[in-house]
Amino acid sequence: MTAMIQDVSIMQQQALRWRAEGLVIGFVPTMGNLHAGHLSLVEQAQQVADKVVVSIFVNPLQFGPDEDYNRYPRTLQADLEKLTERGVDAVLSPRAEQMYPKKQGTRLIADPALANVWEGAARPGHFDGVVTVVNKLLNLVQPHLAVFGQKDYQQLRLIEEMVSDLSMPVQIKRAPIAREEDGLAMSSRNQYLNAEQRRIAPALFQTLIWAKQQLKKGVLTEAVCEHACQRLLQAGFEKVDYFVLVDRQTLQPVTELNVPSVLLAAARLGTTRLLDNMEI
Repeated sequence: MTAMIQDVSIMQQQALRWRAEGLVIGFVPTMGNLHAGHLSLVEQAQQVADKVVVSIFVNPLQFGPDEDYNRYPRTLQADLEKLTERGVDAVLSPRAEQMYPKKQGTRLIADPALANVWEGAARPGHFDGVVTVVNKLLNLVQPHLAVFGQKDYQQLRLIEEMVSDLSMPVQIKRAPIAREEDGLAMSSRNQYLNAEQRRIAPALFQTLIWAKQQLKKGVLTEAVCEHACQRLLQAGFEKVDYFVLVDRQTLQPVTELNVPSVLLAAARLGTTRLLDNMEI
């Protein structure tokens, strides 16, 4: 039976009881509106944990003033049904005033070296909100491990760095990007796309594949990334925010394949920003 928990103190008490019993706790943080990608994270957690907790919380701190906090899709009842079907042990769905009882309370600052580029440059303050809420959720759920998908690559690196910097006793497990049949990375925001935009959207993944092939052939990185942007614009994207090859650890640009690297991309279709990446 899946327990629905809204009170943060009850969640923490339950987690401490499980720990006292010697049970391994797995955790999957989400903002709800669950799709197959989220459920694949749940399955991965269930493979290695005795108890699995999923949080559903649309975090106001990570949305900018002109972003989609108020219209972000909230489908709590449907989400609960999906998680109950999959045998999740507890769903934590707190109210914002419980997570942030003080209007101006303690907040974390994300590592600037990782946070102030790419997504962070496009969305100032976004990652401060992300690390603050993830830190708080980890304190509430007390998991031994937490599973994050690789679609939001920069976010994942910042969470890994936060856990390391703060000596937090939790293992961050990476899960591969879940994709639709045509390659589009699964995202709750995909539902904002109209039919024509949805037709165009897989070009982002296809362009990443093309770019990886070109880099493997030895084509200069700058030329590949520039041509990739042109390909996306020709496919129908209105704007490419970035298409870059970076070091997997530092997220700083690299020009050669002499270190483990990853292609990061963000492009816009209408009002929707699509993110994707591909490790080299």
